[in-house]
Amino acid sequence: MKKRKAQRLLASVLAASMVFGLAACGGNSNNNSSNNDSSDTTVDNAANETNESAGSTENEGDTDSGYVGPDWAAIDAMSYDEKSDALYDYNLGEFNEYYQVAKEEVTDLDKRMALMAVADAKLLESGVFQPVQSNGGNYAMSRLVPRTGTTALWGLDEYKWHTYLVTNELIRTDDRTELVAIWGDSATEDEWLANAKAFLDEKGYTLSDTYNYEISYQLVTWDVIATSMTSDSYFISRTYSGLLEYDSLNQQQPALAESYEVSDDGLTYTFHIREGVKWVDQQGREVGEVTADDWVASMQHVADNDGELGYLMTTTDGCGIKNYDAWVNGEISDFSEVGVEAVDDYTLVYTLEAPFPAFTSMLGYGCFAPLNRSFYKSQGGTFSAEGAEYTPGNYGTDPSHIAYCGPYLVTNYTENNVTSYAANPAYWNADAINTPNINIYYNDGSDPLRAYNDAKDNVASGCGFTSSALVQAQQDIPDGETESYFDLYQYVSDTDGTTFCGWINVNRASWTNYNDTSVGASPQTDEDKARTREALSNQNFRLALAMAFDRGSFNATSVGEDLKYASLRNAYVPGTFQSLENDTTIEINGESVTFKAGTYFGEIEQAQLDADGIPLTVWDPTAGDGVGSGDGFDGWYNVDNAVAYLDTAIAELAQVGVEVSAENPIYIDVPWGSFAEYYSKRGNAYKQSIENALGGKVIVNLVEFNDQTNYTYSYYRISNGNEANFDAAPGTSGWGPDYGDAQTYLDTIQPYGYMCKNIGLY
Repeated sequence: MKKRKAQRLLASVLAASMVFGLAACGGNSNNNSSNNDSSDTTVDNAANETNESAGSTENEGDTDSGYVGPDWAAIDAMSYDEKSDALYDYNLGEFNEYYQVAKEEVTDLDKRMALMAVADAKLLESGVFQPVQSNGGNYAMSRLVPRTGTTALWGLDEYKWHTYLVTNELIRTDDRTELVAIWGDSATEDEWLANAKAFLDEKGYTLSDTYNYEISYQLVTWDVIATSMTSDSYFISRTYSGLLEYDSLNQQQPALAESYEVSDDGLTYTFHIREGVKWVDQQGREVGEVTADDWVASMQHVADNDGELGYLMTTTDGCGIKNYDAWVNGEISDFSEVGVEAVDDYTLVYTLEAPFPAFTSMLGYGCFAPLNRSFYKSQGGTFSAEGAEYTPGNYGTDPSHIAYCGPYLVTNYTENNVTSYAANPAYWNADAINTPNINIYYNDGSDPLRAYNDAKDNVASGCGFTSSALVQAQQDIPDGETESYFDLYQYVSDTDGTTFCGWINVNRASWTNYNDTSVGASPQTDEDKARTREALSNQNFRLALAMAFDRGSFNATSVGEDLKYASLRNAYVPGTFQSLENDTTIEINGESVTFKAGTYFGEIEQAQLDADGIPLTVWDPTAGDGVGSGDGFDGWYNVDNAVAYLDTAIAELAQVGVEVSAENPIYIDVPWGSFAEYYSKRGNAYKQSIENALGGKVIVNLVEFNDQTNYTYSYYRISNGNEANFDAAPGTSGWGPDYGDAQTYLDTIQPYGYMCKNIGLY
């Protein structure tokens, strides 16, 4: 049996936080016009052939076109893992072939990037999922000074917050623009923060000692090493410090490691730990000193929780810590052979299996957080590396059962209410804490005006505008002013590296919630279920759904018409995530193509899509103020293309005995949160878009959930594909990068990759 590895998952509830809560960083964002006509050429026939069938290649009804659907009788007789393997090969085999070739390229990093872009194109062509949007891209108003925390796209440093500057007054639009310009002209973080303070003082702003934030995240554990959920890491990250951390200019700086060296062969990283840093408990009482052993203990805890963050330790999926896989798989019994060593109290050495240039960019993620061994044991925690049966004991059960070496201590935690933090006096860089108090308030979004009203009243430091709040903000005028809140304070929040997607379940096994079978029941008959499964296994049918989905209208329900394209993302890996350092030549469909130095990831991806004749636009060279971008426009939605793909799918499905027509439609179950305006409007927008574009030949069943907990258990808090209770889940769960290489995205959809559970596999 293959080992399953979990990876970081985000949910629509997290995306919603950018509407219900405050965008982390302000500033300008591109607001490009729509581009619904992604191609002038519609699909006249099958744009691409399906892969070989899963199971038997014989299928009754196979005729001239050669279409062969899955052999469900054979597949249903398989074990779960065998079934997942067979359906993965059928639906994603081509992508995985290209992706494994890209991963094997570890010497020429430009070529590696180009091959990754080709693989991402093949992934999009499969139609098993569709990128929908990123965080941000909505109107907001805030007291948070833009760019005073890192905006690095990967890791957890963006949640530290200690360098944030927060004003008592809402920041005016023009002043925010000037602040971003000052940031761009600053050479160091100290220079930037000093200049920002001087500007604010000149403009009459006063600094607050408290940052109040509203969000819809729910916490499960306080153990950052034992969770792959951003919704957990979000709360924990400011309680510890890392070896290196990104500053507000997005430069990686020394933190608990004062310096480090890399060996000539790229395999050994030696970190020199800062002396005299203290671990404290929740009350601020010293419980130990930070030493190199804290990272050895951390790695042992990662290994004991391999299903959460262990994927980042493997050669296959991440950096490849020497002998990590051998330890987890039981091939070695002495943990000292694993590539993490405390040479002495202040010298830490990591050894890799193979060079991995992105290694240091991984250090901001939870699997590289330190762990104080003695405190962990005092909570009843044990390590299998020490010969004990693993148990975390009480460690991580609440804020009093963790040790702190970061900028903040948790002073109050009330579930689904408020979490409060105060500056940690023992923090190694205490003088850098600009805002000593933080309050995180839970907001489930049931009141679409709550965040806006709280921001007006300074209960919250800011807010993103829901569609309802946007209307209200354009009407309300602050005391002593002649213009509205919107006119005075609005800005467009930045997008980030997170890609939220719409998922297609190609192997549905649950028609109620797995944790509570009394909720989320599907209205489909057994015949409906069989027909839907056959249809969703057809690549052309999936692409028809994707191109029928008006993502702009879907997004407009939460951010308004003006910004409905601002956060749209057209590929899984953001188009500007990486660029070539040198001219690079690769083969695209057998022809050598040279891409110039500076070419972005998205441009190479577009070249592969064009060569394959797939009418998608994932890269617009005119977007991003002429730099180019894969965001800010809709390169998927095209009704003519959707209908053409559907017609091809209908002809193919007829060959395996499935009739599709307006009189005999395919039914698609979609989770629908009726408890909040945000979810209700988005669900109905998806339904209307699909049904109208495809002429009623596909009917969307909105399966109602009347509270957030049950809703998230239908698609987010699932441990494997068997538990996914949906046929399609538009814009629900997504992925944010852990390090600076496209592998951090694409690994999630290789066999046993964590996001595969969203398509019903593994």
